[in-house]
Amino acid sequence: MARSRAEPVAGTHPIDTGVAELMPDTVAGGWLLTVNGAQSSHIHPDPGVLDFEYMRQMAAMIAEVHPDDAALRVLHLGAAACALPRFIADRYAASRQVAVEIDGALARLAREWFDLPRAPRLRIRVGDAREVLESLREDTRDVIIRDAFAEARTPRHLTTREFVVEVRRVLTPGGLYLANCGDNRDLTLARAEVTTAASVFEHVAVVADAAMLKGRRTGNLVLVASDQAIEAGPGLVRTLLADPQPAKILAGRQARDFGSGSVITDPADTSAD
Repeated sequence: MARSRAEPVAGTHPIDTGVAELMPDTVAGGWLLTVNGAQSSHIHPDPGVLDFEYMRQMAAMIAEVHPDDAALRVLHLGAAACALPRFIADRYAASRQVAVEIDGALARLAREWFDLPRAPRLRIRVGDAREVLESLREDTRDVIIRDAFAEARTPRHLTTREFVVEVRRVLTPGGLYLANCGDNRDLTLARAEVTTAASVFEHVAVVADAAMLKGRRTGNLVLVASDQAIEAGPGLVRTLLADPQPAKILAGRQARDFGSGSVITDPADTSAD
C-alpha cells in the first residue's frame, strides 16, 4: 500500500540551513514557503499555476523553444518546494528532472507536504549545486535552471564564468540556461551576470518587468543563455506582456548592452602561496 502524504503544517520549522516558515496564501490559494525570511516557493493546488512572476517568465522561455509534448531532461540548481519542477512535470509529462537542494531537511519536508512527482519524473538530490553540476556528464540536459539563494543573494560560486562553463558543458547543443537573478535597484550584480554568461554563450537575453530593467525597484530578472539564437518573437512578446506582471525581453545586442562591468570569476587559488 502506498504511503499517504502528510498534510502541510503551517508555522515555523527548523531546517538544516536555518528556519522555514510555511503559511497558507489566503489570496492566491495554496502555500507560501519562506526560508530564513526570504520568500522561496509558492505551491498552488493546481500544478499548472505559478505565483512567482519570474517562474512564469522562465516557463514562457521554455515554451518558446519546446512544444508541450517534448520529453525534456531538466536540471534545477536550487529546489526549495519544487514549484517549477512540479509545473514542468505537469506541462511536459514525459520529462525527467533532477532538482538539487542543499538543505536536506527542506527537501524532506517538500516531499512530505506537497504532491511532487516521484522518481524518475522528479528526483531530489541533496548537495551543493555546483558540486552536483560538475559531477554530471556533458551534453546530458536540455534545460538547466539556476534558482539558488542564500537569503537574498545567489551564492557567488554559482555566478562565475567557471560555473557557466560547466553549465554549457552539461547542456546539450542548443540547450537552454535560465537563471533567476535577484538584485538591488542598481542592477550591478545582474549586469555582471549577463556579461559573464555572454563570455561563454553565443546568445543571451534578459526578461523582467520594465521597472526592474530601468533600475526603479529591487527584484528579480531572468537571464537566458544558449548557443542557439534567442528570438524575441511576437508570440513570446505577447505572452510576456499579457502576464499579470507584464514583462519585456531584451535579446541580441540589447541584452549584451545591458551587461556591464567585469566578468565574474572564481577567486584565485592562493593555496600555493
